[in-house]
Amino acid sequence: MTKKMKSTVDELIESLSSEERKKYDEEYKEFLLSELILAAMAKDDEAVKTLAKMAGVSPAIKDFNLQSFFKILKGLGSKGFMVELHGKYIPLDMPVSRKK
Repeated sequence: MTKKMKSTVDELIESLSSEERKKYDEEYKEFLLSELILAAMAKDDEAVKTLAKMAGVSPAIKDFNLQSFFKILKGLGSKGFMVELHGKYIPLDMPVSRKK
């Protein structure tokens, strides 16, 4: 029987405390989202301009975060979505605005 080798990333993740792991997971979600948005932007510049206008963000923005993405989703009438990663579904619920 062969022992499965762990990647350095796997070893790093296993060494994190629960609080560090939570922060890592949140930042990783934002990174994935940023990559997804940048890929979409590269394919359809006109749609990006329209979505940016609806969300009130710059279409030239290169550092998307969850807040920017949620503004776009809200502009489209969405309340949240799921991301699939390696066969696992990750819910990304939109925060409720607390504006008075």
